Amino acid sequence: MGLLGCQTQSGAFPKGDASERMRGFAVRVLSRRDPLFLAGERTGHDQVRHRGGARERAMAEKFFSQLKCRECGRTYPALATHVCEFDFGPLEADYNYSAIGAVLNRKVIESRPGTMWRYRELLPIVGDPTVGQQVGFTPLVKADRLAKALGVKACYVKNDTVNHPTLSFKDRVVAVALSRARELGFKVVACASTGNLANSVAANAASAGMESWVLIPADLEQNKVLNSIVYGTNVVGIEGAYDAVNRLCSEIAGKYGWGFVNVNLRPYYAEGSKTYGYEIMEQLGWRIPRHTVVCMASGSLLTKIHKAYGEFTKLGLVEKDGFSIHGAQATGCNPITAARKGGTDLIRPVPHPKTIAKSLAIGTPADGYYAVKSMAKTGGWSEDATDEEIIAGVQLLAETEGIFAETAGGVTVACAKKLVATGKIPKDEEVVLCITGHGLKTVEALTGHLAAPSKIKPSLKEFDSLISSGLAKTRVKV
Repeated sequence: MGLLGCQTQSGAFPKGDASERMRGFAVRVLSRRDPLFLAGERTGHDQVRHRGGARERAMAEKFFSQLKCRECGRTYPALATHVCEFDFGPLEADYNYSAIGAVLNRKVIESRPGTMWRYRELLPIVGDPTVGQQVGFTPLVKADRLAKALGVKACYVKNDTVNHPTLSFKDRVVAVALSRARELGFKVVACASTGNLANSVAANAASAGMESWVLIPADLEQNKVLNSIVYGTNVVGIEGAYDAVNRLCSEIAGKYGWGFVNVNLRPYYAEGSKTYGYEIMEQLGWRIPRHTVVCMASGSLLTKIHKAYGEFTKLGLVEKDGFSIHGAQATGCNPITAARKGGTDLIRPVPHPKTIAKSLAIGTPADGYYAVKSMAKTGGWSEDATDEEIIAGVQLLAETEGIFAETAGGVTVACAKKLVATGKIPKDEEVVLCITGHGLKTVEALTGHLAAPSKIKPSLKEFDSLISSGLAKTRVKV
C-alpha cells in the first residue's frame, strides 16, 4: 500500500473525482519525492507591494488576482506559496479570461514592443514589469536545410540561444519571477539550478539591484559556473545531483524567507514559459504549429507551451486546430519519456542521471506527470537521445542553420530526427523545434568530437597542398 492508503505501484485506484485527486497526489510524490511540498510555504512578505498607478493596478488585478490548485481547483491569495493545503497539488496563476479577451487582440499585441511583455495581460504580475523588460521575442527561423536533413516538409527553429540577457529561455521565467518577487517585497532571491537558471537569476538580480544566491550541483559545466559568478551572485556548489540541491533549497526557503524562483515563487516563475508558445504562434502568422518538439528537464516548458496554445485558442487569437506536442530527453535521464513510452503517468525517478545534457538532468521532474498528460492529450510522443546522438544533433543544427545550441538543443534535434523516422511526425507535415540555450554554455561536451584547425606555414604553396590533399576535411578531433 502507498500514500493515503492507495495501491500506488499497480495503479489500482478506485474510480471517482476524489480518488483521482489522491492518485494524482501519490503519483507526483512517488515521481518527485517533491521537496516543494515540505517547506517554503507563504514565506513572509504577506504585505504585497504593488508598483504602478492605481488605475493600472486595478486593471491588472482584474486579469490576475489569485492562485489555483491544479488538482482540486481551490483558490489562494497571490502570495509566495505554491502548494495546496488540501491535497498538496501545485498552485498556478488563475486568470479572468473574459476580462483579458475584452482588451487583448492581435492588433493590440502587434502594436507593442518586441518583447515577451507584449502578452502582459497573460502574465501573473500586478504592476508594470520591473525586471527583464527586454526579454523575449526571439527569432523563429525557417530552417529549410534542417528540414531537408530531417526529412520533413517544413521545419522552424524557435531560437532562444539569443535571448537577453543570458542566452537561454530561462530569462523568460526569471523576468516574471523577479518582477513578482519585487511586488511581494523580497530583497533576496535564489534558485536551485542545473546552470541556465543560475545564470539568469544572477544576471537579472544584478540588473535589478537585488541580492541573489544560486545553488548548483558541484560538477556543473565550468562555463555555466563562471556565467553566474561574473554577476556578483553567491554561488554554492552542492555535492550531489540536482534533486539534492532542490531539497536543500526548499529547506532554505522555509528558514530564511528568501524568494526562491522555482520553489515558493514557482507559480509565477513557470508562467514565463508561456511566452515561448505565444511567440511561436504569432510568428507563424497567428496559428498553432502542427508539431512542436520540446526538450524536458522538469517538464514545465512543455506543459506551459501547451497552456499557451490553449489560451490563445480560448481568446480567439488563433483558430482551434489539431496539434501535437512531443517531448525530448537524454537517455541518461529520461523519466518522462520512459513513462510516456510505457503508457503510464507514473514517473519513476532516476536517482543518478548520467548524461552530457546536464541542464536536463533532473531525475525527479516536478512537472513530469503533467508533461505526460499534455503529450497524451495532444497525441504527442517522446524520445530520448544518447550522448553520441546529442553531439550529432548539436552539429547538425550548427552545420545546416548556423545555430550553435547547448546540449539540450542537441537532444531536441536528435529526438526530432527519431520522431520523423518512426512516423510520429509525418514527413509531409511541419514541425517547430524549441532550442532553449546557447552552445557556448556547454563547450566541454564537444571536446574530442570536433575537428582541430589545420596548421600550415604562411605559404601559398602549403595552402595549395592542403586543398589538394583533402586534409581540410579529415582533420583530427579535439
